[in-house]
Amino acid sequence: MTMLQIKVMQQTDLSTYNNSPFHPGGNAIKRVLWFYLNAIFLKTSLFPFNGFKALLLRSFGAKIGKKVIIRPGVNVKYPWHLTIGDHSWVGENVWIDCLVPVTIGNNVCLSQGAVILTGSHDYKKTSFDLITDKVILENGVWIGACALVNAGVTAASHAVLTSGSVATKNLEAYTIYQGNPAVKIRLRPVE
Repeated sequence: MTMLQIKVMQQTDLSTYNNSPFHPGGNAIKRVLWFYLNAIFLKTSLFPFNGFKALLLRSFGAKIGKKVIIRPGVNVKYPWHLTIGDHSWVGENVWIDCLVPVTIGNNVCLSQGAVILTGSHDYKKTSFDLITDKVILENGVWIGACALVNAGVTAASHAVLTSGSVATKNLEAYTIYQGNPAVKIRLRPVE
């Protein structure tokens, strides 16, 4: 591309951004109340009680299974879009950005600092429009420390995304993925 072609191309104009087509669910009072309760009880390291955290998430519409472990520093955007199965673990400083549904199966491990994203922006539009898509983590999936799962990704049963890796596409069952973007490196034996 020549410099002249670059000069005549459109440019991003964030003053034209319009988020009105997106409806996060819940009313304004519920969203504000969740913002503060999330900060006080989930995002803090001062309140380590799993049972209360699960109860709080359920009271805002999340579907939380039995014996789910929720470590300190967890951030959940809109709990009414969140489903977590039985015996799953959510590690320290995990961010679940559930603008739309996030489904986490049974026996799933989200290691510390993992990020689950359901939103991004359309970089091809001058208005930088919001785009969203669900995330599904099937039973037995392990998302490693500081790994990132992008919107629209399904991690099939017992898939592994290694520490620091970025999933931009679906992950196959019983397969280990690594890198940015994550690529298949080998099968996952479970004995």
